[in-house]
Amino acid sequence: MYSATFTFAKGEYDDEFHQRDQAIAEIAKSIPGYLGEEAWENTASGLISTVYYWETLEALHQLIEHPKHQAAKQLQGRWLQGYHVTVAQVLRSYGDGGISHPLAGARPGHQGAQSSGPLRSNPASEG
Repeated sequence: MYSATFTFAKGEYDDEFHQRDQAIAEIAKSIPGYLGEEAWENTASGLISTVYYWETLEALHQLIEHPKHQAAKQLQGRWLQGYHVTVAQVLRSYGDGGISHPLAGARPGHQGAQSSGPLRSNPASEG
């Protein structure tokens, strides 16, 4: 499994931003291998992070290479004041079940990930 963390400084959003953002979210959720996402805001720094979880790198690349994602990336300077993306391999994911998480139940993908804890899969029901 993999995660792609998109951290950004929010700028001014307009209707076009919201339309593009919604379209990209729908595309991501339609890709086999999308496992879910979660978002965080650091009020002290003003930064927002969204973590997207993917079963495989191939699934992640389908979103990255999608024409609507590429078009939004070219226009990001209109709405964001900077961004950073981190792609990481998820080696394990576990918890006590007391909170909902996109990877609750997920198993590492066939890309060589190993686990020493319980993992389950929860396809695209998160979002």
